[in-house]
Amino acid sequence: QVQLVESGGGLVQPGGSLRLSCVASGFTLDYYSMGWFRQVPGKEREAIACTSASDGTTWYPDSVEGRFTISRDNAKNTVYLRMNRLKPEDTAVYYCARGYGSSCAIRPQGYDYWGQGTQVTASS
Repeated sequence: QVQLVESGGGLVQPGGSLRLSCVASGFTLDYYSMGWFRQVPGKEREAIACTSASDGTTWYPDSVEGRFTISRDNAKNTVYLRMNRLKPEDTAVYYCARGYGSSCAIRPQGYDYWGQGTQVTASS
């Protein structure tokens, strides 16, 4: 049974940092691309990071490029999202997801399993 469990969210002041973790079970992480998305009420789910399985390629949208870093530890079956210099507009529920294949996808339709989400709030 495939499961993804996120943790590490919370309340942080603008300019602060958080590291999210996504522990995967029921499959071998080595063979799949993994992504992080975020969503706020009333808006579509937004892709914010992806790491491929094939060559370690990563992708970020301009809104988080240079501030967020996705990484993976295949031995621990865990994917991380390091978020620095957080802004109020980064406030959202953050989800990790498993890609259908080994290459990065930047649309939700490219992912087949999702975690339950973790809330990140950047506010003073």
